[in-house]
Formats: sequence, C-alpha cells, structure tokens
Amino acid sequence: LLHGCTTVLYEGKPVGTPDPGAFWRVISEHNIDVMFTAPTAIRAIRQQDPSGNYLSKYNLTNLRSLFLAGERCDSPTLKWLEDKTQVPIIDHWWQTETGWAIAANCLGIEPLPIIAGSSSRACPGWDVCVLDSSGDKVAPSTIGAICVKTPLPPGTFPALWNAKQRYHDSYFSRFKGYYETGDAGMIDKNGYIYVMARTDDVINVAGHRLSTGALEEVLAMHSDVAECAVIGAADSLKGQLPLGFLVLNSGCTEEHEKIIASCIELVRNNIGAVAAFKSAVVVRRLPKTRSGKILRATMKKIADGDNYRVPATIEDVTVLSEIVETLKGAGYPPNN
Repeated sequence: LLHGCTTVLYEGKPVGTPDPGAFWRVISEHNIDVMFTAPTAIRAIRQQDPSGNYLSKYNLTNLRSLFLAGERCDSPTLKWLEDKTQVPIIDHWWQTETGWAIAANCLGIEPLPIIAGSSSRACPGWDVCVLDSSGDKVAPSTIGAICVKTPLPPGTFPALWNAKQRYHDSYFSRFKGYYETGDAGMIDKNGYIYVMARTDDVINVAGHRLSTGALEEVLAMHSDVAECAVIGAADSLKGQLPLGFLVLNSGCTEEHEKIIASCIELVRNNIGAVAAFKSAVVVRRLPKTRSGKILRATMKKIADGDNYRVPATIEDVTVLSEIVETLKGAGYPPNN
C-alpha cells in the first residue's frame, strides 16, 4: 500500500465457492502478480484438488511469487505449491505486534535459497535469537523460545493502549533485554529461522520437549494426509502424549486404521520412539480461526476434558462438536 500497488482483496473460502479454483480464477481475471495467503488455505485447495486440475484451467503467467504467512507452512504443502505454480513460494513470519515481517526472503533486496520449513533469515533491523528457559542462547538447530533483542526496529508496537504494565509483563518481563515472541523454534547455522509452534504448543513427553510442528511436518508427508494437527493430550504417566488429527485427501478410499498405523510408523522412523506417538484420529476438518489458524489449544482442552470457551474468531463453531464426537469415540477424555 505504501508503494502504491493496487491491492485486490478476496473474501470467501478457497474451496466450495464454487470449487477449489477460486484463488486461481481471481489471479487470472485480475492479472495478480503477487499473492498473499495462509498455508491452511492452500492445504484446503490441495485436499480438494490434489492433482491441481483446477489450477491448470486458468492463465497464471502474470503471477511472479506467492507469499505464505499466518502459521507455519509444512514442506509437502510448499513443494506441492511450487510444483503446481512454478513460482517462488515465500514463507515469511511476522506478528500483529511487529507490524511487518520479522523473517522473510526479501525478493526486492536479494532472493535467498528457499528452504522448506523455514521462513528464511531475519529481515534488516531484527536481531533474532533462540533462548532456553534460563535466558541463555542455545546452539544452532536447537529448539527454544524465539526472541528479539531490544530495541525493536521502527514500525513495531510501542505500547498497548492504556496498558503500559501489561505491555511490559506480557512481552518483555521473562527475558530481560528481549521481546518474547511467544513462538518456539530454532535457527540453523546459516541463520535460517524455523518457527515450529507457539511456545504453549511445545509438549513435554516424559521430560522430552517435542515440537508439535515437527510432528505435523512428518504426518504431512503421508500421501493420503491433506492436513493435520498435533496436540499434547494429558497423560498420568508421561505428563503428555502427542495426539494427531488427520484430514485426508478428497476421494481417499484407504481404511482409516491403516493410514493411522502408517502415520505412527512414519513418526517413529523420522523422529524416533522418543516421540511416543501412538494415537491419531481421522477428522473431516480442523477447527480454525477466520484467518486460518488451527485452534490447537481448544482441541487440547476437549481431549483433556477441561472446560473451554468457543473462540470469538472461530470460522465454523460446528467443527468443535465434530471434534468432541470423534475424540469420544477414541476414548478422550480418558476419565469420561
């Protein structure tokens, strides 16, 4: 907007309006050259049209790049989109509080190699690091709390309206001299940032800290899985155990039990027995906010039998009743 670019806003679902080609139709009709959307929208399109038949119906020659944000993009989704569109797919990371990208592949400066699972390197002005619970920097490729050394660059939020103390307590009190993003992840030896999950979504299995994002990355590798989510369900012995939710590709005819068993084997082979991933359920859809974020915290409360509030930002409240019934059939919550 600051640059004076024409902006086209699409309001509506990426599928069912009337088909999975809605995004591609808008790009073709309006000669869009750069698109921004959430990974969950692409996963919904891929679930309904895994072969990309609807995409091939439209002229996308004007499209130069496609940016993803709002949540972590799994590697299979990124690679599917790269293959179908043949343009750079830029996964970038920012927050409402920051006002602009913390990490991104800044094409206007110098295009960097695209690494699946990473939102690329820190943008100019951002001193991003990963800290342990004591506030010390961790070694490369070690999961911890992603933080930004203060002062924050221009354009970020300077306060919370009429809440000066809450501004400090919520973002700057835990790690002195750092802004706490609330996201967990790692930075590799080349400076590439991997946002794995919200800090609250890192689960503790018998003393081992596991990223739900890493587990979801493996589950998404399964050829029949269009979309997935992992939560840490309460367990009296190990504290928490990962529980997977699988949305299958449209037209999938494989038995659910076989797919679940195959997914369990995938996790064991790629992450190891330490993940203790032994439970998953197949669901028709996942509960999400209107901006596409999966409501993992609400799903966890349902699985644990805790009271929960229906989030005001939920896209479709009826999904929660579907989750309740599916979990009940799988024995969750365990004491009910």
